[in-house]
Amino acid sequence: MKSSLQSKVNIVRVAIPSPLRKKFDYLLPVGKIFKEIKIGTRVIVPFGRRTLVGVIWELAEHSKIGIEKLKPIIEIIDDQSLFSESMIDLINWASNYYHHPIGDVVANVLPTLLRQGKPVEVFDEIKVAPINYNSLEKLSLNKYQQLAVDSIIVNSGFKTFLLDGVTGSGKTEVYMRVIEQAVQDGKQALVLVPEIGLTPQLVDRFKKRFSSDFEDENNIAVFHSKLTPKERLKCWIRAKNNLVSIVIGTRSALFTPLANLGVIILDEEHDLSFKQQTGFRYSARDLALIRAKLENVAVILGSATPSFESLYNALLGKHTHLQLPERVGLAINPVFHLIDMRNKRVVHGVSEVLCQKIQMHLINEGQVLLFLNRRGYAPTLICQSCGWIAKCNRCDARMTLHQQPKHLYCHHCGSSWSIIAKCADCNSENLISLGVGTERLEEVLQEKFPGVSIMRIDGDTTKRKNQMQEMLEAVQNNKCRILIGTQMLAKGHHFPDVTMVGIINADVGLLSSDFRASEHIAQLITQVAGRAGRAEKSGEVYIQTYNPEHPLLLSLIHKGYGAFFADNLQERKITNLPPFSYMTLLRAESKIKDLALKILAECKDLLFASLNDDVRVLGPVPNHMYRKSGYYRAQLLITSCNRKKLHDKIELIIKTMEQLKSSSKVRWAIEVDPLEIL
Repeated sequence: MKSSLQSKVNIVRVAIPSPLRKKFDYLLPVGKIFKEIKIGTRVIVPFGRRTLVGVIWELAEHSKIGIEKLKPIIEIIDDQSLFSESMIDLINWASNYYHHPIGDVVANVLPTLLRQGKPVEVFDEIKVAPINYNSLEKLSLNKYQQLAVDSIIVNSGFKTFLLDGVTGSGKTEVYMRVIEQAVQDGKQALVLVPEIGLTPQLVDRFKKRFSSDFEDENNIAVFHSKLTPKERLKCWIRAKNNLVSIVIGTRSALFTPLANLGVIILDEEHDLSFKQQTGFRYSARDLALIRAKLENVAVILGSATPSFESLYNALLGKHTHLQLPERVGLAINPVFHLIDMRNKRVVHGVSEVLCQKIQMHLINEGQVLLFLNRRGYAPTLICQSCGWIAKCNRCDARMTLHQQPKHLYCHHCGSSWSIIAKCADCNSENLISLGVGTERLEEVLQEKFPGVSIMRIDGDTTKRKNQMQEMLEAVQNNKCRILIGTQMLAKGHHFPDVTMVGIINADVGLLSSDFRASEHIAQLITQVAGRAGRAEKSGEVYIQTYNPEHPLLLSLIHKGYGAFFADNLQERKITNLPPFSYMTLLRAESKIKDLALKILAECKDLLFASLNDDVRVLGPVPNHMYRKSGYYRAQLLITSCNRKKLHDKIELIIKTMEQLKSSSKVRWAIEVDPLEIL
């Protein structure tokens, strides 16, 4: 009888993109020498009836599988590893912490063409031109900026800095001074931004500062989802070969290989976009700290409204807290005003008071920004005769009415209908739209301010490549007087002529049952308000609300975000919510109603005996939107004050779900440190 562990054999363990949480053993191809094999090289392997591209992740002398059952690798694609030792450590850490299959993590890290087995092309190795900095015009630093820059550049090795600066306080200038020092030292900088909409403006500023010629982009590589696969691979290779000084990108750019990393910067570190919500559900912010530690470099987390987690870590001394309390130059913080909407005449979301204030700022030659975080014309189409409402067939959501072009659209699953003329229930033609979106707001303002140039920036008006950049340039060149936008305008943008910000509906989020809702709405209001009065002209912010006495609003506008954080932190402590505890969600979904709930309940019942007071399981409950994209969704919430004990239980949960025969009938996933729990 053969032993389950074979005698000494040259085995390679391959990470393969699959839902299975393991690596797979293969034999070397004939003629290959074991000691020449490098971890991190891609291979083509047989996998069932298919051939797949995987990555060699371990070298071994033994296998638990009989040697006669092991298949040989078909082909080794690379001569050299695609990953540095620190990147291999980062990938392993991420796979373990987020309890995600190693093969899928590796696949997420690689550009598409490399995942497909394409060769690592050798592009023209354009050497970056030296930058003559003593010739560049720099903004002078105030005392707070100078202290921040000095604190960061004097540091050597790993350290986390929380750059907490009010909107317009010059955080970007601090970033650039730190990067300048890193580049002069022969290092590379990695800059992460939350959304693609922030990238063009930031890249332009960096080009002017760090390219030897404004048309020369060789010092800067830009990563985002709009790049073609070949463009992305080219940037990836140039960064890996130390042929660029600065990498700027969105969430996934965190995994860009850098030959000589010197500093990592996350702008708007609080933003939810840094958390991947599907598949490999990682936090780019948290992984940035791990990468910085592994590579022994500084990491800067910048925000005007830092996350509660980051502010709490600063209180504990884990992050060095650098504050920029003043706006740069002559700019001062805007003045806040609440508009009480109770018993007021309102035309499609706009009060007479707000219209009067808009008129006043237009007369004084200021620009006005109106914020409404709801695109489309109207969120509801209803029959006045019988009360029927146009609802999505695949989601527990209403269809949004759009006018340009005319259609009904579900913003959750992408379903689209032609405009209907009659009620689906009673056949009445008496259909009306309720509520207001950015399209309708634009229409209302065109009627109230004829002849005034109005621009709307949202997901519907920025679909074409470079359209967002063109519109932002038009705003900055004062080619529009009234700017309407969603949260894509809430952060990072500098509009020097905007003197007034109007928030159309501040009440969304105030009454949510998600414990983080107040944090998110406070961040959003503060960020939007920060677009006003950023230059010589003073700014005002008008907030329309039906809850003018709400403590969140009063705390925010009278005491500021820092005081709001302090007040809410005490509530979190009393209720033992993050950052005083840790959370994980077990999510499940099925096309069969209530099946996901049933299977999660089975899992909980099997786990009940192994749980204790240190780890609590809440649920299962349906998601806030129970049905989405045709799937019924449910979740279990697992929480503990002890991170290690929580992660031990996560392993037990995964094993339990894998052993449940019924679990194969649902799609399920683990989400560690969820930011949205409804």
